Amino acid sequence: MRKLEVRLDWGDEQVVVGRLAEQARRVYFEYDAAFVANSLPLSPFKLSVRTGVFEHSDRDFAQVFGVFNDSLPDGWGLLLMDREFRKRGLDPARLSVLDRLAYIGTRGMGALIYHPSTSDADEASLSIDLDALAHQAERVLEGSAEELLPALRIAGGSPGGARPKVLAGFRNDGHLISGASDLPDGYQHYLIKFPAKEDAPDIGAVEAAYSLMAQEAGVNVPPTRLFETRDGGRYFGAERFDRVGNRRLHMQTLSGLLHASHRVPSLEYDGLLKATMLLTNDQRQVEEAFRRMAFNVFAHNRDDHVKNFSYLMDRSGEWKLAPGYDLVFSEGPGGQHTMAVSGEAECPTEGDMMRVGEECDVNPRHGQEIIQQTREAVRQWPRFAGLTGVSSATTRRIGKVLAGLTTHR
Repeated sequence: MRKLEVRLDWGDEQVVVGRLAEQARRVYFEYDAAFVANSLPLSPFKLSVRTGVFEHSDRDFAQVFGVFNDSLPDGWGLLLMDREFRKRGLDPARLSVLDRLAYIGTRGMGALIYHPSTSDADEASLSIDLDALAHQAERVLEGSAEELLPALRIAGGSPGGARPKVLAGFRNDGHLISGASDLPDGYQHYLIKFPAKEDAPDIGAVEAAYSLMAQEAGVNVPPTRLFETRDGGRYFGAERFDRVGNRRLHMQTLSGLLHASHRVPSLEYDGLLKATMLLTNDQRQVEEAFRRMAFNVFAHNRDDHVKNFSYLMDRSGEWKLAPGYDLVFSEGPGGQHTMAVSGEAECPTEGDMMRVGEECDVNPRHGQEIIQQTREAVRQWPRFAGLTGVSSATTRRIGKVLAGLTTHR
C-alpha cells in the first residue's frame, strides 16, 4: 500500500494534516487526530474535518480528492513531470496519483506538501535566463527530447495551466532565480509565462495590458510586470498570491473545491457566486466574483473554467477569493464562455449578468455600478495596449471584438 503524509507548510511552521493511502487504485485519506482537534476547514465541501477514513469515490472528477488534485499540474507541468519520470526509467502510465504527489513534494502551489518527497533537492539559487527557458519550452512543445535545463525542470513542473511557465524569484535589480522553494532575502515570488504554440508573439504584452484593464475595472489582481530581455523577449509575470514572503497560504481552485471538471463546462457563474458566499460568508467577496464575471464578459475572456478561479485560506481558517489570474483575450470552447451567464454562453448580456446578481443577492445598484465601471474600463483597451506595447495589428483585432461587447445590449 502506497502512503503519503500530508502537511500544511505555513512557512514558519508545518502542521500534519493527515495521511493518503492507495491500494488497488483506490485512494483513501484520514485526518490526523491533532488536526481534527484544531479543525481548520481544509476543504469544507468535499472533505470535511472529522475522524474516520475517507475513500475517494468521485470517479467522474479525478483520481484523488479535489484539495489534493489541486497540487498536481496539468498541461505544461504534466508534460515536464512525465519527461522526468521517463528519464528515471519509469512509465508514467503505470504510476499512481500518490507517486505524482510525492514528486511534487514541497514544490507545489499553495501550502500543502507531501512526505516523503521523491523530488530532487531544491535549487532555489539557480539563476534563470528567460530567453533560454522560453526557447527550450518552445522546442519541448514541438516534441524535442533534449535534456531539460535544470531551472525549467525544477521551476516549471508544478504550476497548473496549459501555457509554459516557471516559478521564479525576482529582485528589483532584475536578477531572476528559480523560485520553486523558499527565496533569499530581497526576492519576490513570481510566476512567469512563455508563449504557447497557438499564441501571438505579443501575448505577454496582451496579458499585461489586460491586467491594467482589470485594475481599472476594479478587479483585485496581483502585481504584474513584463519581463523584457536583451534579446527582445517580453514575458508576462504575476506576483504569486499564495506566498507572502516565504510564508504560504492554503489555496484551492473552484474545481477542487466542488469536484467540478475544468475540461468540460461543469458550472455556471451563479455557482461561482454561491460557492463564494458559502465559503467566505462575505457579500463583498460575492460582489468581487460578480465583477470577475462582468470583466470576463466584456473583455472576451472565454477560457473562464473552474480552475481559473481560486480561494485562499490563512492559518486562522478564514477563506477569501484569490486575486484574478489568467485574465486575457481568449476564445473558449467553440467560441463560447466555459461558464455560462444565466444559461447564456455565446453572447451574454447585461440583463443576464443582472439575473445572476439577483439570484445571489448582489445589490442591484451595486451590480449596475460594477457593470458600468467594467464596461468603461474595457472601452479603454487601446490605451492599455499602448502602455504595454501590444502590436497595432493585435490591438485592432482585439479592439474590434471588445467594441461589440461593450455596446449596450
